[in-house]
Amino acid sequence: MVVRNGRAGGAWVAVAAVLLVGGCSAPADDDAPGGGGGDPAETVRDAAEGLARAGSARASTSMEMASGGTRVTIRGEGSYDFRLRTGSLQVVLPKDAAGESAHRPITELLAPGALYMKNRGAGVPADKWVRVDTTTLDDGNLVTGGATDPAAAAELLRGARGVTYVGETELAGEKVRHYRGTADIGEAARLASPQVRGALAAAAKGFTTDTVPFDAFLDETGRLRKVRHRFSFSNQGRTVAVASTTLLYGFGARVTVELPARKDIYAGKIKA
Repeated sequence: MVVRNGRAGGAWVAVAAVLLVGGCSAPADDDAPGGGGGDPAETVRDAAEGLARAGSARASTSMEMASGGTRVTIRGEGSYDFRLRTGSLQVVLPKDAAGESAHRPITELLAPGALYMKNRGAGVPADKWVRVDTTTLDDGNLVTGGATDPAAAAELLRGARGVTYVGETELAGEKVRHYRGTADIGEAARLASPQVRGALAAAAKGFTTDTVPFDAFLDETGRLRKVRHRFSFSNQGRTVAVASTTLLYGFGARVTVELPARKDIYAGKIKA
């Protein structure tokens, strides 16, 4: 199934627009053998634990949005600490998305329950940060920031069901195992780690259909190397399709995140 008719679809598109301006297989038996002879559903559900054991990683993100024949891609690069649930990304906006030839990257800091953005534009002073409470977002920051929080991307797999083992493939010169299925957001929220639970619980309430198709790629040690989620919702009669991809590599990378002081957080009105 595909996620459709998000209750705050208009808000998601509005946030994505501000950033740009300033399918489904039939369910399979979860007990079918997967890579290495294990249960593919359990293997995927354990992906978040594998990342916590790894500690940290470099991350590349891609968010593709398509609506009415228009397609844009927002890309991000950074690092993430899966034990502390903190990270940073430099998010690059598409060229000419606002009629300009270039845009300053948006710096995003990810923390439990919060998203901080700098160079946010739309009337925000250049030296100020915008703070968003992700537990109040109808998508739990799966879409809003232009990059899915890597922890949320992994924790969403705790709700995996109808999982099939597609086969072995190669990613960045390493062998990985490819799994496909759908994730139940409500179930993922129930099983998620405390730091991520609030955001996923908000997402579970914000979607009218709470299953999300995914493709996940794990290495031989059970670390999630790549995950692609496909969201779809209706906004003002138009279907907006979003494909969010998170690529993880460089495990053990040093991650330093210093959250902004209260005085550096913009409290004024943000222009749409």
